Amino acid sequence: MRTKTKNLLQPFAQFFKNEASGGIVLLACTIVALILANSAVSGQYQNILHHHIRLAFIDLSILHWINDGLMAIFFFVVGLEIKREFLFGELKSISATILPILGAIGGMIVPAIIFSIINWGQPTIVGWGVPMATDIAFSLGILALAASNAPRSIAIFLTALAIVDDLGGIIVIALFYSSDISILYLVWGALVFCGVFILNRKNVTNFWMYLLLGIAAWCIFFKAGIHPTIAGVVMGLLIPADKSQSVKKSLLHRLEHRITPWSAWFIMPVFALANAGIPLSSSDFHLIFTPVALGVIAGLFIGKPLGIFGTAYLLFRSKLIKIPEGTNKKQFFSAGCLGGIGFTMSLFIASLAFSEIPEYLTEAKLGIIVASCLSGIAGYTLFKIYGRTSQ
Repeated sequence: MRTKTKNLLQPFAQFFKNEASGGIVLLACTIVALILANSAVSGQYQNILHHHIRLAFIDLSILHWINDGLMAIFFFVVGLEIKREFLFGELKSISATILPILGAIGGMIVPAIIFSIINWGQPTIVGWGVPMATDIAFSLGILALAASNAPRSIAIFLTALAIVDDLGGIIVIALFYSSDISILYLVWGALVFCGVFILNRKNVTNFWMYLLLGIAAWCIFFKAGIHPTIAGVVMGLLIPADKSQSVKKSLLHRLEHRITPWSAWFIMPVFALANAGIPLSSSDFHLIFTPVALGVIAGLFIGKPLGIFGTAYLLFRSKLIKIPEGTNKKQFFSAGCLGGIGFTMSLFIASLAFSEIPEYLTEAKLGIIVASCLSGIAGYTLFKIYGRTSQ
C-alpha cells in the first residue's frame, strides 16, 4: 500500500521539484535582465532582442520568437499538466477540484476588478487581465524555501490552483487578447486539430506526427490572428495518455517527463531574460504610482490573497468543503499571498495588452515585479511563521 501511494505521488513530487528549483533560476535571470537593462550594455541588450530573424514566411524579432515561439512549448507543457491533473491528479475528482478551482476563480476575478476600478475610464483598462495570473515556479519555489515541512495538501492546493489559474489565463488570452481574427485560417486550424484528435483516438504515439501537426497549427494560429501559444495548449490537451501512467507507455507522461525540465530550466529563464529587463533611472520610480502600476500591484498583492483566501474561507465557513487534515486557515492565507506572484504569465499578458504602448508596458512590468516581490516576501514570512503548524 505504501509503495502504491508513493507511486501515485511521484509525478507530483517530480513536478514540484522541477517547478520549485526552476523558480530560483527564474529569479536569477530576472535580476540579470534588470542589470543588463540598466548597465552600459543596455543598448546591445535591446538590439539583440529586437534583431529580426526570418524562418520560412514568418519574420519576427528575437523577442517575439521567444514570446510567440519558445513560449508555445511552455504552454504545451501547461496543456500536458492540465490534462494530467484532470485525468490522474488532484483535479480528478469533483470534490478535490472544488477548492482549487473556486479559489483560482476568486483569485482571478478580484484582481481584475481592482485593476479595472483603478483604471476606470482610461485606455489602460485593457490591462485588466495582467494581475489575474499566478506563477507556478516562483510560488512553489518560495513555498519550498519557506516551509519545506508544510502539509502536502497546501503544496497540492497551490499547484492545482496555479494550473487552473493558467487555464483561466489561456482563455483570457484567446478571447480578449487576439485581434483581426481570420475565419478561413481558423477553419484550417480546426482541421489540423481534428487530425490530431483522430491520432489521439487511435492511440498513435509517434511523437514526430504530433510535432509536424503542432508546427502547422502554430503557423495557422499565427496567421489567424489568435496568439499562436494557444496552439501549444490545445496540442498538449490532445496528446494521448495511457491509464497506466507509465513513462514508457504513455506519450503524455513521456513528453511531460522530458520537456518539463526544459520548460522550468531553460524556456522560462530565457523568457525572463528577454522580458524582465526594465530600463529605470532614479526619476522613473514615480511610475509605481501610475494607474497601470498601482492597478497591477493592488490586484496581485491585495486582490490575489483576498480572492483566493476569501473564497476558501467562505467554503470552509459554509461547511461546503472541509479544511484538509493537518492544515489551517492561516496556511491558506499564506498560500493566497504566494498566489500574488504573477510574474511569467502576468508579463506575458502585459506584453499582449500593451504591445502598442511601450510606456504602459514598462509601467505594467514594474508593477508586476514590485507586486511579485511584495507577495513573495509576505508569503515567505507567513509560511515561516505558520508553515508547520496545524492548529
